[in-house]
Amino acid sequence: LLFPVSNLCGKCKPRDTNLLQPSLNFLYCSLHQTTPCSQQRAVAVLLSNVSLLELLQNILECTWLRSPPSEPAYLSSEDALLCSGWLLVASLLLYQHRYNTEVHQTLSLDLTKVLNAVIFRKKKPILLLVSIMQFLRAVLRQNFSSSLLVIVDQNTAQGATQPQPSSLQDAALHPLASQQVFSLVVSLQNLLVHKDLLLSQAVVACLETLVEYLYVKNQDVALHVASQPWHRFLLFTLLSGGQKPFLQPEVLRLMTLFLRYQSSNIISQKEISQILQEAAEANLAELPEATSHALHLFLCQV
Repeated sequence: LLFPVSNLCGKCKPRDTNLLQPSLNFLYCSLHQTTPCSQQRAVAVLLSNVSLLELLQNILECTWLRSPPSEPAYLSSEDALLCSGWLLVASLLLYQHRYNTEVHQTLSLDLTKVLNAVIFRKKKPILLLVSIMQFLRAVLRQNFSSSLLVIVDQNTAQGATQPQPSSLQDAALHPLASQQVFSLVVSLQNLLVHKDLLLSQAVVACLETLVEYLYVKNQDVALHVASQPWHRFLLFTLLSGGQKPFLQPEVLRLMTLFLRYQSSNIISQKEISQILQEAAEANLAELPEATSHALHLFLCQV
C-alpha cells in the first residue's frame, strides 16, 4: 500500500487536505507500527519518491503562511495537515539516519523560522507546536547533519552575505546562536506552565534534547541553561495542586535533567527525598507506563 498511497500524495497539492490528511497519517503509522525489517523498506520507499518529498517541502512552508485562528486551541483542517507533515518529516529524519537510507531529494528549511514558530507562538494550536518540537528534536539529535535536510539561512537565500558568528560561543553552537537558545528555553518554560499533558511531554523531551546538544557543543552554555533560577519557580508551579505531584512523568523527567547536569540550585536533597517517599508509598504496579519509565530514569540518575 505504501507505493500507491505515496504516489497519490505526490500528485496532490497542499490544499488537497481531505485527501492528504489520511494519506500522510497512513504513511506515518506505517513507519511506526511495523517490524524493523519492514520499517527499513518503508523508509526506502518513501525517500525514493521525489514527488512526495517535494510535497512535504511545500506543506512545511505553508506553516509560515498560515493565519492564526481566533482561538489557539482550534485545529483547522489546514493546521491538522501541517501537523501530519511535520511529524512525518521528523520520522523520516529519524529512520533515514538509523538505516542510512539513500536520499533522492533533500528538504530545505530556514532554522530561524522553525525556532521562531516555537518562540513566537502566535496562537498556534498545541498539536502544531508539539509536531514542530518533534521535528526540532530530530534535527538536534542528529547535530543538524542529516543528509535528508539542508539548513538554509534566510539572508543567504536572498543573496546577502551570511553573517559570521558574533562570538566564540555562537561559533561553538552553530548553526544555533546563543540568543536563539536562551529565547527557546524561556519559551519552553512558559509552555510548561500551561500544564497540558501532551504539550508538557513534548516540551520536556525538547528541553532534554536541547541540553544534550548544548553539552556536546559547549558545556558552559549547557550548565548555564540547566541551572537557570527560573527552573526552580517552574518546578513549584508544576508541583502545585494534585495528588502525589512528584510522580508526574514530566516532573520526574525535569528532576532527572537537573540531576544529570548537577543543578543543585534547582533540585535539593529535600525534593529527592520527597520523590523517594512518594514512590515508596505508591503501588508501582498501578503506575502508568510513562510514570514508571520516568521514575526508573530518575532512580538510575540518583
